[in-house]
Amino acid sequence: MEMILSPIKRFWNLLYQYKYEIRQIYIYAVFIGIVNLTLPLGIQAIINYIQTGQITSSWIVLVGFVLIGIAVTGTLQVVQLRIVENIQQDLFARSAFEFAYRIPKITFFQLDRIHAPELANRFFDTLTIQKGLPKILIDFSLAIFQITFGLILLTIYSPYFIILGFSLVFILFLIFKITGPRGLETSLKESKYKYKLAHWLEEIARVNRSFKLNGYSKFHLEKADDIVVSYLAGREKHFQVLINQFRLFIGFKVFLAAGLLILGGFLVFNESMNLGQFVAAEIVIILIINSVEKVLRIIDTIYDVLTALEKIGYVTDLKLDKNKGTAEVDINHALSVKAVDIQFGFPDEKRNIFDGLSFEIPSNAKVAITGKSGSGKTLLLQIIAGIHQIEDGEIYIDDIPLVNYNRDNLYSKIGIAFPTNQVFEGSFRENILMGREVSEKDLRAVIKILSLNKYLGTQPQGVDSLVDSGGRRLPRSIIQKLLIARILVAKPKLILLEDPLQFVEEENKKAIIDYIMSPERGWTVVVVADYYYWKERTTATINLTPLI
Repeated sequence: MEMILSPIKRFWNLLYQYKYEIRQIYIYAVFIGIVNLTLPLGIQAIINYIQTGQITSSWIVLVGFVLIGIAVTGTLQVVQLRIVENIQQDLFARSAFEFAYRIPKITFFQLDRIHAPELANRFFDTLTIQKGLPKILIDFSLAIFQITFGLILLTIYSPYFIILGFSLVFILFLIFKITGPRGLETSLKESKYKYKLAHWLEEIARVNRSFKLNGYSKFHLEKADDIVVSYLAGREKHFQVLINQFRLFIGFKVFLAAGLLILGGFLVFNESMNLGQFVAAEIVIILIINSVEKVLRIIDTIYDVLTALEKIGYVTDLKLDKNKGTAEVDINHALSVKAVDIQFGFPDEKRNIFDGLSFEIPSNAKVAITGKSGSGKTLLLQIIAGIHQIEDGEIYIDDIPLVNYNRDNLYSKIGIAFPTNQVFEGSFRENILMGREVSEKDLRAVIKILSLNKYLGTQPQGVDSLVDSGGRRLPRSIIQKLLIARILVAKPKLILLEDPLQFVEEENKKAIIDYIMSPERGWTVVVVADYYYWKERTTATINLTPLI
């Protein structure tokens, strides 16, 4: 069973990646905390010299040391900011490539259960982590060190401060222990509705024509209202946790100030401390109180960062396609396909879609898959492509089990076209080549075969003209030709097609089918299509019967 990481564990894993940089930040924070203590100690010594009524060289030297201490702390803080900025930039780049790498490799079974574009929204939590890290790594750590060093300094003046210090640390621990988990829980719930609302707004944008033509309905507003109400309720619960923490911290701060001031005054009255020491102690007390306030203000940021890590972790926790095979495709001939007693069914369905299905497709064959609706024609194409994993049986490509192939190498030699729109924002060239190195001559040849040259000739920059996301302003026939061109330029050894030319005009459609299904082409073709001419050009048929 796969272990799900807690937000705290994710946070420690994140810090571990930058352990060297964070170690530097903490070293500087320790120095800053120590140097900051030179201020009260220096002031104590300065007051003692002032009480003598004479300006001495020692007094001037002490003033210089205090000023140098202030300058040194400022310089160290600038260095800390530089280190944190490096971490922020690296985190952004690392997260961007993590998302870009993982999303295409997430198993199709999991992608069927979720809306893939919604996963991309979670990338923006990287910005939340970027903004939160400086406060946690610099402000929070510096505040903790100042509290610690301040209490240590006070113990030098009197051992009674040791007891008070331990009491304060224990109280602070109890506040975090009692209220911390509840704050994280409410923050996660609030974030859940935030993403749900973003997803619904994306849905409104995606089917905007439907909502525009049915604008009288107000359904989209009512659903948005329901989600917003849930979000505000979750936000209010989280705010109540923060308010309770603030109240506890205020009480803690009052108790801290009272304890330190009363104890300091008591020691002065009993002549256990002189006036200079008391003033220095007062400065240390003010530093400690200010540090506690810093901790108080950073608590909400800590919740935000932990929640952001959990949301990003949802993407990184999704299983990726296994690619443990080492076999590579023989590029010297078209691929053959053989299925032996394959079984497949979705976990949430009671019956199998395939139960003991076997067939064989020879090299260079042109095969049509036929059958009634629901018989699994599309699913069989996806199984041959390795998109879905079968429960039992075996799929062989060139007499080698499919699982034994290196997926990247296999997919480079398989051309797949499904009805789903796979056109992205970029040029026509980018949509066809997908980053592959193809000569201009071969690209132009494919464009001519598909009669794309006529359409591209009307575009301002030809093949380098821009395509909108999803090809919004493109004719559907051009979108289908783009997807076929993407296959043909790769010169695959196996082509899997589902209704690839549904919207292409009749005359052009037959010419493209003749080219793809010609025995002279060095590839095997498996097609699912209702258009009669596909079947006329096939060499064999696989007829599927729905299981009852």
